[in-house]
Amino acid sequence: MSPITYPYTSLCIGDAKEKYFCPSPIYLQFRIRGLQIIWRTGVFFPSWSSFSAFPTSKLYLLMRFRDRLASLTLIALLFALLPDPAASQGTSWQKDLAAWRTQYVRDLLKPDGWLSLTGLEWLQPGDNSIGSGPDNRIHLATGSPAHLAILHLEAETVTLNPPPGGFPPDFLVAGAPAKPQSLRAEANNDKASPHLTIGTLNMYVIRREARFALRIKDSHSLAIVGFHELKWYPPDRAYRVTAKWIPYSPHKTLTLATLVGTSYDQPVPGAAEFTLAGKTFRLEPVLEDPAVAKLFFILRDATSTTTTYRACRFLYTGFPSNGLDKPGELVLDFNRLENPPCAYTPYSTCPLPPLGNRLPIQLPVGEQRYHD
Repeated sequence: MSPITYPYTSLCIGDAKEKYFCPSPIYLQFRIRGLQIIWRTGVFFPSWSSFSAFPTSKLYLLMRFRDRLASLTLIALLFALLPDPAASQGTSWQKDLAAWRTQYVRDLLKPDGWLSLTGLEWLQPGDNSIGSGPDNRIHLATGSPAHLAILHLEAETVTLNPPPGGFPPDFLVAGAPAKPQSLRAEANNDKASPHLTIGTLNMYVIRREARFALRIKDSHSLAIVGFHELKWYPPDRAYRVTAKWIPYSPHKTLTLATLVGTSYDQPVPGAAEFTLAGKTFRLEPVLEDPAVAKLFFILRDATSTTTTYRACRFLYTGFPSNGLDKPGELVLDFNRLENPPCAYTPYSTCPLPPLGNRLPIQLPVGEQRYHD
């Protein structure tokens, strides 16, 4: 490594294993070993042994005070310019948080995001006609076909049938022209349902326990058109904690109640135990999809009475450091607490936090209420 040379000093950078000694002078008339800067675990520090030549030198007394002061000033300046690893980590965390918030808003505003929800229609046994006409059981917005389709519910089977006059030519099921068929609908697994699309509308059948409903989305919904800026607490790194992961063997099952009066079971692989404000708390996440390395925390804290959504808040994390089935660590960044879909629309079926996930403390970070 080449030294950085200045009129009165020469500085070399090495690491904890390799040491670079520079023969360049600190004072023009003398030669010493130079100042050694060592990098160890992300921190720069000087090795003052580099100056050990001075006290033994007879010429040491001849070195003028002002030149020694100039050298030390230059050294201090160098350290002032060196990056602070702790500050760099803090800046990186804030950038990551800002990027996450930006993506969160983008997801909300997607044509099929939560803000696009315009209807949740529970199916009745028998025929459920769909269209904008007044004689339909399920009403669509003005401008939609007067008679789009008929959903026939019998036992646990939903069948798509054409209305009198047939399906509109631009009505698609899973991207293909509509035809009579059974529609798949798995309990609490909406991704399995084929999408029914026409114009700006995107619909699919969902199942909650033994009940079935048609979920309706519109990429030009009033919620998307009238979207306003989200409200966030200021970032606070104190609410980014490392929790102890306590695995459950076997995984336990938790029954979650929802805002619409239904309930469903979800697996709980373990608990995250953490400390805040000198007290220890425990939260249990559910595992929505075993194929996705993501944990889902449904919780409520004391801010629900003042600034955050009253029913619940959501937090998603990755898997613990040693996987789900071994003790390990799990980072909980409460700055990423978000509103559930029901904070934006009355047409969602949000789960409520289990009793053990209702914290008696305030978490004044993350997303605040969307509607005052």
